[in-house]
Amino acid sequence: MTVRLAVLVSGGGTTLQNFLDRIAAGRLDASIEVVVSSNSTAYALERARAAGIDTHVVQRRDFETQEAFSEAITAVLEPYDPDLVVGAGFLQRYLFPERFEGRMINVHPALLPKFGGQGMYGHHVHEAVLAAGETESGCTVHIADHEYDRGPVLVQKKVPVLPGDTPETLAARVFEAECEAYPEAIRIMASKLGLS
Repeated sequence: MTVRLAVLVSGGGTTLQNFLDRIAAGRLDASIEVVVSSNSTAYALERARAAGIDTHVVQRRDFETQEAFSEAITAVLEPYDPDLVVGAGFLQRYLFPERFEGRMINVHPALLPKFGGQGMYGHHVHEAVLAAGETESGCTVHIADHEYDRGPVLVQKKVPVLPGDTPETLAARVFEAECEAYPEAIRIMASKLGLS
């Protein structure tokens, strides 16, 4: 049974593109029903439109409270009836409703619980890993809760931190791991939910 995904984005959409490519190649039994962006200029929207997927923009600044912003996202998602809500570089906090509890997953570009929490996203994570002198990093796909980077871990993949690494070179290596880990996590969730 195909897993119905709603994907939340804020930026370039490389994670979204990975999903699209794997679905097209028959390597991920999923369908992306809708893409919601917190940023009206996110290139991820172009990728979604090119693939014929419905897109919506819900910007935090248009709402007085986190709760109102989150309710607006939920109102967009509900008609699509997704099996999973997938954070793909979504840089806003989404206070999802009870019906999405245990069905919202997210990827983080480090080995949680290390280097997680508010303000820890993108290059900030890789800079912190390098500054700490870590010998390995990686990515974590987890079931999300209402706190940043918390919730049960589904998949972790490790990559080495190499001498001379910059945040950019480390980020590229971690993203390669994410491209494997995230589809794997979706398959695990599909099995948990009785969809596979």
